[in-house]
Amino acid sequence: MEQLKTTYDQLLSENYELRMQLEEANDTIDAIRTGQIDALIVNHGDNPQLYTLKTADQTYRVFIEKMNEGAVTVNRDGIILYSNSRFAHMVGLPLEKVIGLPFNTFIPEKSGEQFNKLIQHAWEKDCKEEIGLLDNNKQIVCCLLSCNTLELDEGTALSLILTDLTLLKETENQLKIKNEELKAAHIATEKLNAQLEDTVKERTNELFLSREHFKYLANNIPQMTWTNRPDGDVDYYNQQWYSYTGLNLEESKKQGWQKVIHPDDLANTVDKYNAAIRSGHIFEVENRYKRSADGSYRWHLNRAVPLHDEKGEIVFWVGTATDIEDQKREMDRKDEFIGIASHELKTPLTSLKGYLQLISNYKKEEIPAVVKQYIAKANIALNKLQRLINDLLDVSKIQAGRLEYALENIDICDLIKTCVEENTHIYPSYNFVNEAQTECIVKGNAERLEQVLMNLINNAVKYSQDNKTVIIKTTKLDKYLRVSVTDFGIGLSHEQRKRIFERFYRVEDKKNMTSGLGMGLYISAEIIRSHNGVIGVDGELGKGATFYFDLPLAKENEIKI
Repeated sequence: MEQLKTTYDQLLSENYELRMQLEEANDTIDAIRTGQIDALIVNHGDNPQLYTLKTADQTYRVFIEKMNEGAVTVNRDGIILYSNSRFAHMVGLPLEKVIGLPFNTFIPEKSGEQFNKLIQHAWEKDCKEEIGLLDNNKQIVCCLLSCNTLELDEGTALSLILTDLTLLKETENQLKIKNEELKAAHIATEKLNAQLEDTVKERTNELFLSREHFKYLANNIPQMTWTNRPDGDVDYYNQQWYSYTGLNLEESKKQGWQKVIHPDDLANTVDKYNAAIRSGHIFEVENRYKRSADGSYRWHLNRAVPLHDEKGEIVFWVGTATDIEDQKREMDRKDEFIGIASHELKTPLTSLKGYLQLISNYKKEEIPAVVKQYIAKANIALNKLQRLINDLLDVSKIQAGRLEYALENIDICDLIKTCVEENTHIYPSYNFVNEAQTECIVKGNAERLEQVLMNLINNAVKYSQDNKTVIIKTTKLDKYLRVSVTDFGIGLSHEQRKRIFERFYRVEDKKNMTSGLGMGLYISAEIIRSHNGVIGVDGELGKGATFYFDLPLAKENEIKI
């Protein structure tokens, strides 16, 4: 029992001594860190040694303690005599456990030889080198190790400053990655640039060839040809232009073409040209150009179409002027012939009709039935011939500008009723639907408007052999009255709708072959224009057509329902 008490007292005593030593060690370390002492004794084997920094002062040690780099002082044997808190943090140990340890404790085995060579060299000359530092968790911390010798009272020591390169290495790695990406992007850019250069060269060559082909074609056609910019200024003429007009490039620039147009045609040409530039629609006009060779003016058909880019914007216009002087003269001769022939035919036709009437009215003896039948057929043929001659006379009057007639207030609805009744007798197999309103008063010529209505109805009958319904209708449009004739026949294509009112134009249809010279709609259009009206057509192939004309309502009257 006594022995146990003695052992317990000894343990208490030893524990007390150990606690005092620990407190003393902690006080010493704090004193070193705060600069309260200038020297320290390190027990190493049987020979304790006193170490004092020659330049030690409180400010220096405070600076060392606060710096971001790890700071360590070792003796010749590599024992750590001093360490700041930063180094202890870098290796993951408490400061009190770092001091007194061999520094190579924190050097990875694979870097031991490198470290030993560096330390040996450092005792002779200041040096620095990157090295891996092994922390308490066996993780490698990349550091820059700077070595400098220090003179202590007890001899020379080695100062080691360790700069943590982790962030720098990470930054360098990211920079390396970015540099690799940049390099790859640069290579890709160079490749793309090379491809782009090849494409540009190819396109430039194609453009050059296209331009040369265009010039070659333009300079070897009989028409005068030009191109103009979207604003209307002409920037190119072919050789035929210069040869015909006698103008040079400078004289022809921009609006120079106006110098060679006949004064009577200039205003109309400029108006239509500017309208086409504003709207983007095809430009087309007939006018006369002065020929430099003899000073004469010759008729030309001018036509220009716009070229659009992928966005639908107009890039430029291409135009041609085709000499139609000879065609004009031939047309004038034909019109003159038509006029003369129509008058010449009218006289014997009148005589023939008179003789047929005399035969029909012959009373001395009975006319055989078969002869009467022949006379009736002859009258029908004569009436058709009479209508053709009248159409020819009307055309010649229109061309001569002599299609004149008196205008008065008329009820177009009464006119429609009359035409419907007449066509019901002429075409008994057709169903004519009259949807005209009452008292539709317009200012016009009853005979000519009846001629228009009969033309439209006859046209509807000609081209609707299967569905035999024709609708005649009136509609009030503000200050105008629209009269429309709708059929459900073969209809019209877009190209046919554009040309249907041209002189001598006929819609050809193998299934529905019709007679006529193609003048009825042309004459109708001229009659409506002379009434200050508008004529038009709507329709599609296979879906029938609606011909219509709009006439101004008489001011003192409105449509009454």
